[in-house]
Amino acid sequence: MFGIELIDAAFLPAAAVALLAGVLSFLSPCVLPIVPPYLAYMTGIGVGGLKSGERSAVVPALFFVMGLSTVFIMMGIAASTFGRMLLQYQDILSRASGAVIIVLGLHFLHIIRIPILDSDARMDVGDKGGSSFGAYVLGLAFAFGWTPCIGPQLGMILSLAASGAEAGRGVSLLAIYALGLGIPFLLSAIFINRAIGLMNRIKPHLKLIERIMGVLLVAVGLALLTGAFTTFAYWLLETFPALANLG
Repeated sequence: MFGIELIDAAFLPAAAVALLAGVLSFLSPCVLPIVPPYLAYMTGIGVGGLKSGERSAVVPALFFVMGLSTVFIMMGIAASTFGRMLLQYQDILSRASGAVIIVLGLHFLHIIRIPILDSDARMDVGDKGGSSFGAYVLGLAFAFGWTPCIGPQLGMILSLAASGAEAGRGVSLLAIYALGLGIPFLLSAIFINRAIGLMNRIKPHLKLIERIMGVLLVAVGLALLTGAFTTFAYWLLETFPALANLG
């Protein structure tokens, strides 16, 4: 239809959701407060030295983002593989994933509580601060160790990734999610003093950000449950025929 596979059109809203989820993950109560200490640890100096410009955190931050991106992209490959294996059951799996994501969204909205999502499973990476390799390892550990905390967001993106047959879909969506989480981290390292000031102003609003994430989860869950992503994909193609050139 229109010279493009439906999944290609559906990728556009899914990509927007993945990017927004990454940014909201960065702003979440379990990530934002640890950004300055992590940057300080990766550069091998204290937060005070970081603010005074004693050493730049940009290169370590870049390797940190590469580390967490490695894990997320591997998850994307796994999700795409899983989606292809169960292609004939994708409608059922999509609806089941939607129901689970709605429950996770209700947790963020504090309508129900899931205790495991209020914890983390941090990995001890040893004394590896102050080096690019250590920052990369820390990124790997962060992606694994903070999974209970950012798990609902990841689960949502993985569900969107598994809903298509294309191998590159999962990789692309998880890479976009990693960008949404990683770019603010890099900007924080580049503009450290301004970033710390901005973070201090954001902290009183962390609960609101958590609820916004909950609304996003519920909305995506409903879209998967009702097939609204498919409907929206058709609407995009009918409203913007130029999208057919993507295929």
